[in-house]
Amino acid sequence: MTEHPLIAAVKPLVDAVGAELLGPEQAEGDDVVLAWEGEDVLAVRLPRLSESLDHILAAMERRHGMPLSGLDRKAKQEVVRILEARGAFSVRHGVETVAGALGVSRFTIYNYLNRETALTREKAVKDA
Repeated sequence: MTEHPLIAAVKPLVDAVGAELLGPEQAEGDDVVLAWEGEDVLAVRLPRLSESLDHILAAMERRHGMPLSGLDRKAKQEVVRILEARGAFSVRHGVETVAGALGVSRFTIYNYLNRETALTREKAVKDA
């Protein structure tokens, strides 16, 4: 049996966010059922936020080719910037989880976040 084109199209996105593909008959209340030409083809089960953060951190490690704790300070600051943009710090224990993955303290994460906020403000003033 060949894979439906909708499955092939959404699989990279599903993998990137750490979701799970299911048959439409397996869908539960919070799952997203996707249809093609009026026919239910698949369901997507989105991960819980805490699972998403773990998945994002694992993907960042794969991208860097090493544990995040092995990155230099500048690279860690960039990781924190990306994670903030993706809402990682709105998740309960997000700061602690990221700090553990980066091998730094919570205080360091807050310093990186404050630094980014200051740089954003500075840029806004320049552009005004």
